[in-house]
Amino acid sequence: MLGTGLWTSGAAYAAPTLSGDPFSLGVASGEPLPDGVVLWTRLAPDPFAMDGLGGMPQVPVRVEYEVAADEAFRHVVKRGSVVATPELAHSVHPEISGLQPDHVYYYRFRAGSYISPVGRTRTTPPALSKPNDLKFAFASCQAWQDGYYTAYDHMAEENLDFIVHLGDYIYESGVRTNRRGVTTDPKFHTETFALARYRLQYGLYKSEEPLKKAHARFPWIVTFDDHEVENNWAGDISQADTEPDQDPAVFRQRRADAFQALYEHQPLRLAQRPNGPSIQAYRRLSYGRLADLAMLDTRQYRDDQPDGDGESATSTERFNPQRTILGAEQRDWVIRNFSRSPAQWQILGNQCPMGQTDKDTGPAELVWLDPWDGYVADRNRLLAAADDRGVRNLVVITGDRHQNYAWDLKRDYQDPESPTVGSEFVGTSITSGGDGVDVGPDGEKFLAANPHMKFFNSQRGYCRVHVDHERWTTDFRVLPYVQQAGAPVSTRATVVVEDKVPGVQI
Repeated sequence: MLGTGLWTSGAAYAAPTLSGDPFSLGVASGEPLPDGVVLWTRLAPDPFAMDGLGGMPQVPVRVEYEVAADEAFRHVVKRGSVVATPELAHSVHPEISGLQPDHVYYYRFRAGSYISPVGRTRTTPPALSKPNDLKFAFASCQAWQDGYYTAYDHMAEENLDFIVHLGDYIYESGVRTNRRGVTTDPKFHTETFALARYRLQYGLYKSEEPLKKAHARFPWIVTFDDHEVENNWAGDISQADTEPDQDPAVFRQRRADAFQALYEHQPLRLAQRPNGPSIQAYRRLSYGRLADLAMLDTRQYRDDQPDGDGESATSTERFNPQRTILGAEQRDWVIRNFSRSPAQWQILGNQCPMGQTDKDTGPAELVWLDPWDGYVADRNRLLAAADDRGVRNLVVITGDRHQNYAWDLKRDYQDPESPTVGSEFVGTSITSGGDGVDVGPDGEKFLAANPHMKFFNSQRGYCRVHVDHERWTTDFRVLPYVQQAGAPVSTRATVVVEDKVPGVQI
């Protein structure tokens, strides 16, 4: 199949004369397994071309790849080629297998006379092994217009096995003048609705050098939240805003275009290639018997947000037992994993906060209705299932909120005596929201209103995680500013989860 590494043909598809370096968007790897990874690049000598085709002629182009045990490529272990087609914006996703588990490899591409930058990747340990530890970072929410991607410069210097991105990789909104003082070309000013425009948006975001650096340094495991399509979308339902047409069929076409552009720009396997407006985003990856990572999809299968979205202190619909954020099939899949997984740490890669966020320090509960607070019964079913099945260590990693939280997951937040059944770490944004503050009035209010919240911070940055057989350690890595370049990074707090002790400890 074209672009996947599974396609075979005698056709040459030699590279035509190109207008410039086709590897302007860099290289990436992802979805690591014990015996392989998926590699990615997209040929785009002009990623800002108005038609979204990256400055490429509309013909297939053969792209060669090499995988080596050393950065100098003296010991090449895999060599092959794939065909980049205009139908997938000349992106390629060769799936490499037959590698050694728990090994570092280097890779590169060639198209015509051009050679890509070198990427570095790593396979995971054998399925039944008990690795000593796991080191990874997770991030989300990188509105291009809100600041510099300096956090990725620092992330690329960490000692990690992989990176998890939890959504809002792009934002669908038009980009005019950003907080760097840059006024963009008018082609970026409009909201993103159709495939060519989504491709342009990815081209804008992926042109950032720090992001390319982090992609080239480690394998990534990615999912999406709302802004890869549209703010606060739910299933087939578009947000009720200024869109001229709220017809679900029209929105499904927009979703299909958004998912195709997502696939074209991320290191995803063929199993994640979209089928029109649908994509198989929930999946499980293992790190030996130390940890399982189940990536969730809280957008495609959810019911519409209750009571018109927004926030509410009076909503009763959010407690409706029929309401779901996961859909029954995905929820059952997660619960089966609770029962079957032999892993010591069961991790859920989650888009929007699962724990309760009360915004009222008084007796009322004022909550947002888009995250799991709008779907209380589904949250309670999931956490009760983890508790009833004796999950040894349940840890949820989450994006979306542009704030750092460490808090306990309660079996039922309406019951003051409800047991703690897991832990959640909500990571802040890379740039979204601008520079941010340490705590501020919001943080003081949240800490007062949510006794299960043990830590709050509202600066930009990412989370660095170290997991071993005794504990989980999250370092909240923060930057003092993002609206200027060159910010340093520091660890604002370190929070742990002890083995077999649900809940977070400062």
